Amino acid sequence: MDRKHIHLVSDSTGETLHAMANAALAQFENVDVHVHPYAMVRSEHQLTRALDHIAIMPGLVFFTLANKGLRDKLKARCADIEVRCIDVLEGPVAALGQFLGASETHKVGRQHEVDARYLDRIEALNFTIAHDDGQSLDSIDEAEVILTGASRTSKTPTCVYLAIRGVRAANVPLVPHLMAPPQLLAAKRPLIVGLWVSPDRLVQVRRNRLVSMGTGPGPMIGMGAGENRDSNYVELDAVRSEISATRQLFENQDWPTLDVTRRSIEETAAAVMNLLAERREASGGSRGG
Repeated sequence: MDRKHIHLVSDSTGETLHAMANAALAQFENVDVHVHPYAMVRSEHQLTRALDHIAIMPGLVFFTLANKGLRDKLKARCADIEVRCIDVLEGPVAALGQFLGASETHKVGRQHEVDARYLDRIEALNFTIAHDDGQSLDSIDEAEVILTGASRTSKTPTCVYLAIRGVRAANVPLVPHLMAPPQLLAAKRPLIVGLWVSPDRLVQVRRNRLVSMGTGPGPMIGMGAGENRDSNYVELDAVRSEISATRQLFENQDWPTLDVTRRSIEETAAAVMNLLAERREASGGSRGG
């Protein structure tokens, strides 16, 4: 199979291009693609280096360059070497300009300026780290979202993803045969979402976890509060009972639930964001619900 090359040229961090390329590539199976990123390209010298590399391994070029001179140079050089290049923001920016009746500023990296929203994301990330895996329970009511569920149900990575989106998220593991923390049950302000996974899938994930952590009985350094390396941790019938108990708790507390068996972290976070938006709308749009 021939390897294809995709080049991402950006004058900022390249996050926009990466997200676009990953979303588009996800629609194709059984392809061999090498993605080449070129971030912070803000001078002719930097662009020349990127173009020289593109000429060696020609393919498809996606770019976001605010500077018109750099855009023109990229387009001209790509035309010379017969490489197709696409400005991924050209269409949306033109449409927005027409809709808003305003001209673009051509300011590099403006979406990454340190503004109030950026500082909110930093604050949210700090909050999430401090409230990971059942920590800082006394201040958990300050969260916007609390994810709870059995060990290895993607609570931590989903919380981190939410925090990057500016949501103060905490997670609380549910441990078999132990009562849920009273602070969790008493929390009224946050949106509490119960996550669960099919027992078969959870056993597989937990076995992989144990292999990555080593072997031997008992808990290990680095394992979460909800993890236990006794036989019940990966015994199918015990895991079935564990998941059943967590789902019963979710029902008793009237918490919304998400089956994350086949969901990616991004999909789970998106579902939580939708639940949060619905809650805010129902309560008149207040941030904390």
